Amino acid sequence: MNLNLKSSIAKGYSSNSQIARLLTENWVLNNSYCPNCGNLPLNEFENNRPVADFYCKKCNEEFELKSKNGILFNKIVDGAYDTMIKRINSENNPNFFFLTYSKNLRIENFLVIPKQFFTNDIIVKRKPLSLSARRAEWIGCMIDISNVVEAGKIFLIRDSKVIDRKIVKTAFNKTLFLRKKSTESKGWILDIMQCVDEIKKNDFNLNDIYQFENKLKLKYPNNNFIKDKIRQQLQILRDKGIIEFIGSGKYRKIKYGNI
Repeated sequence: MNLNLKSSIAKGYSSNSQIARLLTENWVLNNSYCPNCGNLPLNEFENNRPVADFYCKKCNEEFELKSKNGILFNKIVDGAYDTMIKRINSENNPNFFFLTYSKNLRIENFLVIPKQFFTNDIIVKRKPLSLSARRAEWIGCMIDISNVVEAGKIFLIRDSKVIDRKIVKTAFNKTLFLRKKSTESKGWILDIMQCVDEIKKNDFNLNDIYQFENKLKLKYPNNNFIKDKIRQQLQILRDKGIIEFIGSGKYRKIKYGNI
């Protein structure tokens, strides 16, 4: 991958936002690939399409790009809150690319968050605009990627280091099973993945994960068998190769080269 944005293509443009979008979209078209199947190049949708920016002709995965100059923050400003909530709950919601670049127009981070990790919990509602604003009482949103589990943040480039394409593809495909789960089932799996992430050590046991019982009980007050549910989700994560069972009630996190 060429990590430099091509500034020459922005000649004649004066708007910083237009220039940034032009440069980053051009970079994706000329350097990126589909993290699902590895196919390149990606193709661009027609301008102003409301759902996504790019798609893969081979596997039909769709992607929307969010980019910024500077470091990668946990919260990324997006559009209207209601529109975003509808999008992530629709059948054709896209995967999201997040790209950051330096002042000298060099790519620093480029990651994809697969669409199965987009839940209402990661969309933060902003305060309504004032009554005096042109769009009075309009409510925007931010995407809080700190609420995305680690397995859902797949770097193609991290700290200006290009990640091997095979590693990216393996990480992307590892969690595709979530797309076939019901909203409730997916919610439980993601919650347990979040609990596993919060355990600081790489190897953990059932007692470590049971420490989250009260927290889960608050979210699922009608479930009187939280520990049983925890063990059930751990078995799913083990079967899908996201964690490893090492015996005697002990588990190990499986790390990828880009996570």
